[in-house]
Amino acid sequence: MMLMVGGTGVLGRQVTRELLSRGERVRVFTRTPAKVKDLKQLGAAVVVGDLIDAASIERACQGASHVFAAAHSLIGDGRYRSAAVDDAGHRRLVDAAKAAGVRHFVYTSVLGAAPGHPVDFWRTKYHVEEYLKASGLTYTILRPSAFMEWHAHVFNGQPLLEKGNAMLLGRGTKLRNFVAVRDVAEFAVLALTGPALKNRTLEIGGPGNFSNRQVSELYARLAGLTPTIRQVPPGVLNVIGRLLKPFKPGISRLLFLSSLPDDAFDEQFDAAALLAEFPRELTTLEAFVRERLAERALRR
Repeated sequence: MMLMVGGTGVLGRQVTRELLSRGERVRVFTRTPAKVKDLKQLGAAVVVGDLIDAASIERACQGASHVFAAAHSLIGDGRYRSAAVDDAGHRRLVDAAKAAGVRHFVYTSVLGAAPGHPVDFWRTKYHVEEYLKASGLTYTILRPSAFMEWHAHVFNGQPLLEKGNAMLLGRGTKLRNFVAVRDVAEFAVLALTGPALKNRTLEIGGPGNFSNRQVSELYARLAGLTPTIRQVPPGVLNVIGRLLKPFKPGISRLLFLSSLPDDAFDEQFDAAALLAEFPRELTTLEAFVRERLAERALRR
């Protein structure tokens, strides 16, 4: 039995579907069962629980052979602030998995996770990586770059397609890497179903690096639009972020992240080494955008 933590997210859902299609037994751990009705119909078992509830984590891990952790709370607040979910919650999950005799734990981290990162979310991811390594569990740590589905489409291309304009937080000039969820899911399934990635940390990204402005311009060009691209200056983001921090720490974190200078930390990725070891065709940003445009055309 494979336990999916974060099964309602774009990655967890993709991995769950792929495992089910292969005949694997899958259990989805979720706070909101209504969101996984489609996965239940495909054969997934559903267990209600919460990463801030130790007892529910322990129940979910009972009888599981593998755990896939893809949940996060980057912009969470209150009870679901990042420290409660991304740090304490995932440490509880590692502990519960070990106590339940789980054979392999696959953890979704983030490209660039490091103890000295300027953003606490990346530092937390690094520390959970280290906690997992020290646990005695066999593991795989996946470090994907920014998901195209969120960082290219939802935060950038979709508003442009719907409203004809894009609002960039910060300069919009920093080169960064974007990866399609389906490409990350392939490596997650590989880690869950075979020994190739046992006790390894794998960085995953897509082909090419682009700025947010370039993403907007690509959407506009392929859609035949003349876009209006506006920016919120870094200084404004910094001030708003500081004001919001006591009340909305998750949004404050996002604004702080967007206010940082382009050289504050590296978000680029070279896929050459990944493809040399695991030959495959990674989804290009242009192909991804064309797919979104085709979906939009079908809905009209």
